[in-house]
Amino acid sequence: MSKYVISYWEPEVSDFWLSKGKGTANRNLWISIPALLLAFAVWMVWSVVVVNLPNIGFKYSTNQLFWLTALPGLSGATLRIFYSFMVPIFGGRKWTTISTASLLIPAIGIGFAVQDPNTSYPTMLILALLCGFGGGNFASSMANISFFFPKAQKGYALGMNAGLGNLGVSAVQFVVPLVITASVFGGLGGDAQAWVKGAETKQMWLQNAGFIWVPFIALTTIAAWFGMNDIASAKASFAEQAVIFKRKHNWLMCWLYVGTFGSFIGYSAGFPLLTKTLFPDVNPLQYAFLGPLVGALARVAGGWISDKLGGAVVTLWTFIVMVAAVVGVIAFLPHGAGTGSFSGFFWMFMLLFAGTGVGNASTFRMIPVIFLTERQRAAAGKGAPAQAQAVVEANKEAAAVLGFTSAVAAYGAFFIPKSYGTSIAMTGSPDAALWAFIGFYVSCIAITWWFYARKGADMPC
Repeated sequence: MSKYVISYWEPEVSDFWLSKGKGTANRNLWISIPALLLAFAVWMVWSVVVVNLPNIGFKYSTNQLFWLTALPGLSGATLRIFYSFMVPIFGGRKWTTISTASLLIPAIGIGFAVQDPNTSYPTMLILALLCGFGGGNFASSMANISFFFPKAQKGYALGMNAGLGNLGVSAVQFVVPLVITASVFGGLGGDAQAWVKGAETKQMWLQNAGFIWVPFIALTTIAAWFGMNDIASAKASFAEQAVIFKRKHNWLMCWLYVGTFGSFIGYSAGFPLLTKTLFPDVNPLQYAFLGPLVGALARVAGGWISDKLGGAVVTLWTFIVMVAAVVGVIAFLPHGAGTGSFSGFFWMFMLLFAGTGVGNASTFRMIPVIFLTERQRAAAGKGAPAQAQAVVEANKEAAAVLGFTSAVAAYGAFFIPKSYGTSIAMTGSPDAALWAFIGFYVSCIAITWWFYARKGADMPC
């Protein structure tokens, strides 16, 4: 057996956790976090690139630009369905290495494609789809980390992995506007493009939006290969994991996680272009990174809060806040002859991002608790061996559900930007899309209260 494979892993046993488990779990977590951060950066890079394409000579319509923003969400969400089941099949170390290395393909491809305004639109669409590799990584990353930590610390661990990993969205929207203003790689990075807006002209190296991540991806791939571990007891075939499709709570949590993570990633993808479309005098790249930053940090805090208060009650109040925030966004939009209020629009979105971050953590805190409780109930009265096996089965099911729910929710990265584009094309305003989001959040409030948060709920968590 490889030295990287752990044959005995019992994080719920206090002596084992304190003597060996904690150090190993934290090492895997702290390699997983930068790998996931880079994955999110590559996944969301088009949210920044599309804002600059028209100014360097690419002749795309607003709807075509929204398609480029939305397609990474579509492919990333679809890949997550498959990535959800990869860790128990291949092992966390091997799969993290493979999935991180795959990010090199779109990062390098974008760097070359944006240097030529004659690059065909279908080529750009393919590169946007390939950025879905970054989106897929989240499912396997969260499933992997869930195996390493005891129940009492899963909220913290998953919150840290996802929250700091989500910072990749903020990082790409903060770093890219800086690095495209200079020849970071000299002659190796290619020539500058002429950026033109009205009478203003300047040099831009938009290829750096892709190239800047390449050395970091390479280093993190090496760190994953030599620094992470596979857990032998986490091995499971697809057939063994597929039992989750029979579990009611898998589908309910998919719905709720669409409302939290689906909203976070969808708003992150669409916020820069939506801002540019509604408030043309505002430079969206000065502000775009702040929303994902708020959401990511709120997720870290949300994991800790949910460990203390319980995931369900935190999730319930999060959706209530999100409804209020979207109503606020609508109130500050330009309507008719009115120009709207960018400051009001911005701050309502910051509240919305904060809500998605806390909700991301609280829903993911709910999942391990739900499936452990369900399996322990089924094993009640059957003796210690059955109870021990229940914990093993619960961990495998929870890991698969964490991955699968994240796959379903990731479609928000496609549907939210596309909803904006469709609503604007049909009505001239994003209002219709935003009212639809409110309706969805109300359904999430009802599900959370009935199944998880009310007194006498079927699965209090």
